[in-house]
Amino acid sequence: MVGRPVARHLDDGTTLEVPCTASDGTRNANSLLYGAAWRAAKALGYRRLITYTQAGESGASLRGAGWRVLAHRPPRPGWHTPSRPRTDRGTSQIARTLWQAP
Repeated sequence: MVGRPVARHLDDGTTLEVPCTASDGTRNANSLLYGAAWRAAKALGYRRLITYTQAGESGASLRGAGWRVLAHRPPRPGWHTPSRPRTDRGTSQIARTLWQAP
């Protein structure tokens, strides 16, 4: 899947985000998907494609597709604030790595 970035400061009209990929386990399938997503995004006029990996994920498929690490994000305590209550979806307290397509 490819869509607009979740982080509003990255939603600049020229950036897309890959929130997830799925395969049947075929060898190198995720690397192929990341490469195809970047080619499609470029063909549509986008200049940047990003994704995140969680701590514990190697990022091998991203490296295989030529992506590079942009930043390491520390774990968030959660998205809930008094002014904007949120339900925990299990992604709190997990460090992430931000990747960008070549």
